[in-house]
Amino acid sequence: MAEHKPEESFKVIDRRLFTAEGELRKEAVEEERRVEEAAAKKAASPAALPAASPKPAAPAPDTPDVAPPEAAEALLPSRGFQMLVDFLARNAAVLLGGYVDPSSGQAILDLEGARELIDMLDALREKTLGNLAPDDDRLLIEVLGSLKLSFLEMSKAADQAMQEKAKTKL
Repeated sequence: MAEHKPEESFKVIDRRLFTAEGELRKEAVEEERRVEEAAAKKAASPAALPAASPKPAAPAPDTPDVAPPEAAEALLPSRGFQMLVDFLARNAAVLLGGYVDPSSGQAILDLEGARELIDMLDALREKTLGNLAPDDDRLLIEVLGSLKLSFLEMSKAADQAMQEKAKTKL
């Protein structure tokens, strides 16, 4: 005979800070108070080591979440993030003359388009600061440095070409 299994269930816990009307949830305020009290008790207890740094309390609702330095080492590199950086970097390289257009045989040069892609990568770096795995952060820094250097070189070369073209017309 088959045994009767009790029905499995799960519990949903709403951890949002605000209600649908935009008001601060009562549970969120109570949780914040409990965390602050626990931190105060831990700091005041004589068993606490003076050399150990206290853990920060939960961030206030209006402060941005930034991972502490020790948590950054625990982050694993993200393949999706690396693919996003690679996608933007390749497109910027194309616009900086890095590839030849197969139909015309000429290199594509669009400095404004390349600048926009580089600005996107800069914004990505700014917005993810402190939240990336070390490998992802290193990749983004290296790609940005390389693209900015290439942009500077191509801008100078384009400027010189324009000046020489203007001289020959005179």
